[in-house]
Parts: sequence; C-alpha cells; structure tokens
Amino acid sequence: MAMWDRIKDQAKNLQQQQGRGSGSHGTAGAYGSSHRPAGTGAGGGASKAQLIGLFKTQLGSLKAELKSGAFRDASMAVCALVAAADGHVDPAERQQVESLVLSDEVLRNFPPEQLRERFGRNVDLLTADFARGRGEVLREAAKAAKKPAEARAVVQIGLVIAGADGWVAPAEEQVLREVCAELGLDPAEFGL
Repeated sequence: MAMWDRIKDQAKNLQQQQGRGSGSHGTAGAYGSSHRPAGTGAGGGASKAQLIGLFKTQLGSLKAELKSGAFRDASMAVCALVAAADGHVDPAERQQVESLVLSDEVLRNFPPEQLRERFGRNVDLLTADFARGRGEVLREAAKAAKKPAEARAVVQIGLVIAGADGWVAPAEEQVLREVCAELGLDPAEFGL
C-alpha cells in the first residue's frame, strides 16, 4: 500500500505542477495544445503525455503483481470502452487498439489469444447495442474493484491506451470517469 501512496503523491505533484502553467483547467484542442507552451494547463497535450508516461512507468513496476484473471478481464473491458468511447468502432480503430493491447508490457503477462478474445467480445457487445453493451462491459471492468492496486492499474491502462495517439479525447475521459465510478476510485487521481 505504501507504494500506491508514493505513486499517488507523484501523480498529485505532477498535476499541481501542471496547474501552475496557464491556469487552464479544460481540455486542450482536438489535437493537443499546439498553441500553448508545452506543459501548460491541466489538460495540455504535453502535461497529459507526462502523466501517461508516469502511469506507464508505474504499471511497469507492478507487472509482477498484475496477473489475475479479474485484472485481465477488467483491462480488456476498459480497452474496449476506450475504443468505443465515441459510440462506434471502425475496423482500423479496432485493429489499432488490439495492437496496442498486445504490445503493452503489463498485458504481456497473459496469452495474446486470451486478450484478443476478451477484447473482441467486449467490442462486439458495444457495437451490437452500445447502450446495453456499455452496461455489461462496465460490469466486466468492475471485476477489479476488489483489489485497489488492480483497480488503479486498470484505469491507468485505459489512459495509456487512450493517450497512445497523442491526446485523450473528451469521450475517452468521460468513459474512464465512469470506470473510476465502477471501481470506487476518484477520477482526479488520474487527471480526469
């Protein structure tokens, strides 16, 4: 637990440093903060990238502990929710997210076919009937709620996947806030 406290302190310090920039607290434009100095504002592209980089490092340090089936299933649910955050998933987007999932250092704890199957099943639920599928997939994400370290790691993986294209879209942030609610976590802990 002491490790998570240290990690939370690091994230909080990074967020406070970001807040001292331009004073902006909204999200950057659709493609990051190209019209502002890097790292300014809480939602700036560079600052979000720094936070995501911190999460990647933290996840890597926990790799040996993140091996449960609940973590695997919840992570694949969150990755599917991020992919479908705007209400649809085109084949290219699905392939891109699947590639990110299969190359993630922590998720390499699991056989690729298990990850593909679970990710695909969740995406299929979301594309068949988004409203109903969303509820089912959120319940799948909630599997990690019993272990706080795994719950936090699930949200961090979601942010890493969401930020892989250089920015986190508002719809992706919203779905990750919903995941935080399912897991009993404060979205502010993750810069959401």
